[in-house]
Amino acid sequence: MPARLRPTAPIASDAILVGDPGRALMLAQELLQQPKMSNHARGLWGYAGATDAGDELTIQSTGMGGPSATVVLRDLAELGVRRAIRIGTCTSLGDLGLGKLMIVDQAHTPTGDRSLPDRELTEALGKSISGARVGAVVSLDSLHHPEAELPSLLVEAADMQTAALLQTGDEKEVAMAAVLIVTEKSDAGRLRDEELEALAKRAGAAAAAVLSA
Repeated sequence: MPARLRPTAPIASDAILVGDPGRALMLAQELLQQPKMSNHARGLWGYAGATDAGDELTIQSTGMGGPSATVVLRDLAELGVRRAIRIGTCTSLGDLGLGKLMIVDQAHTPTGDRSLPDRELTEALGKSISGARVGAVVSLDSLHHPEAELPSLLVEAADMQTAALLQTGDEKEVAMAAVLIVTEKSDAGRLRDEELEALAKRAGAAAAAVLSA
């Protein structure tokens, strides 16, 4: 029995992972034909259905932070997920502007441990999302003043779960990749909600296309 999820609909072998349950619902309505809720336990909303291309896809929220995301991915692996793409948000630590999409090519922890995404999925995302930056992210427990904690890491952005997901994907033989949306930058404020929604839909459509290929 999975540790956290309580599936009420079949789980597909391909999944899109998002932190926010509301974003999972939005992407399910955007990407799936007649989506069915596949999980509501612990507020981790998940949905299953077929894409316009006719492929089965699960869209699952992971909650906030690495520990929650790790438990969810372990459950999904137990339920048969074999490929997954994270669509998340991040804080820019360099010249990435608000609203920029970044495809992760490596994810670090603050102590310097590094995890790599699945090469095939990452390359396919790069071809599907024009104008996206390919770069490194560091995953932190908190995004409060992240630049102060990272004097020696060469990364372009910070988030709260990509490194944990990539590491767990390696352990559970789930091919993982990640697309991040820059929603915060110290000298530019925060991305507006309507812009974030549009970018999440764009990233979600690209991820669904890659998983359908």
